[in-house]
Amino acid sequence: MGQKKQRLLKARQHQSPSDGTQKPSPKELHLGLPATLGPTRSIYFSNPEGHPARLGSAFFDQSAVSLARAFLGQILVRRLDDGTELRGRIVETEAYLGPEDEAAHSRGGRQTPRNRGMFMKPGTLYVYLIYGMYFCMNVSSRGDGACVLLRALEPLGGLEAMRQLRHALRKGTTGRALKDRELCNGPSKLCQALAIDRSFDQRDLAGDESVWLEQGPSMPSEPAVVAAARVGIGQAGEWAQKPLRFYVRGSPWVSVVDRAAERDTQAGATASSHEDFNCLQTK
Repeated sequence: MGQKKQRLLKARQHQSPSDGTQKPSPKELHLGLPATLGPTRSIYFSNPEGHPARLGSAFFDQSAVSLARAFLGQILVRRLDDGTELRGRIVETEAYLGPEDEAAHSRGGRQTPRNRGMFMKPGTLYVYLIYGMYFCMNVSSRGDGACVLLRALEPLGGLEAMRQLRHALRKGTTGRALKDRELCNGPSKLCQALAIDRSFDQRDLAGDESVWLEQGPSMPSEPAVVAAARVGIGQAGEWAQKPLRFYVRGSPWVSVVDRAAERDTQAGATASSHEDFNCLQTK
């Protein structure tokens, strides 16, 4: 009996180390339990205030038309120097297809110091000055010289800061306060409201600390996306009529509504729906 007690005592000493910690069981080792049980951070809440993570380089690596549509519903964020964040949902874009596109600044494949951002990797900003006083912001897409112009936002956050910026920067300003729908309903208004100027040219929208894109809570369905002619390119011949402007139907923040294009889009959606129904009936 004495020898048996000694063997039991030795077995207990082997299971309980002298430092008082308990060895993991074979089952625990097999499951690969973490060494510590401290708090872990979810990738879905890695940004302040639970905002979704920014969209990365892969999002921008698509054709100009595809990217122009994909932009709709996404959230553009601008962080000012004082930490204020301005947010707006993209509701209107224009696609520029590159050298073949007579309305593009890269038509004919010409590259200049001014338009270099159009030929850089997808997601690069191309910011240029128009009329000697206003800025427009584009984002490069897949394909040399192709990009997407951001035309209008639905303001979501920092509206008072946007209002102050627009009031300070717009020419011929009056004392009238701007309505919410007037803050970002145009490419130059958008840049004024977000304090975007030439210094943002050639920045990477996927990695910049002052401006980036976040995934919106929902994407508009195809019937809600209107394809219309681009605005202000009357000298581009047949390219002036191509339906390369895309906007969210019914959004009060769109810069220019095209009723004819909306009817055509609705008619096309209805015809497609009827075709799908007929296909189901014949199966």
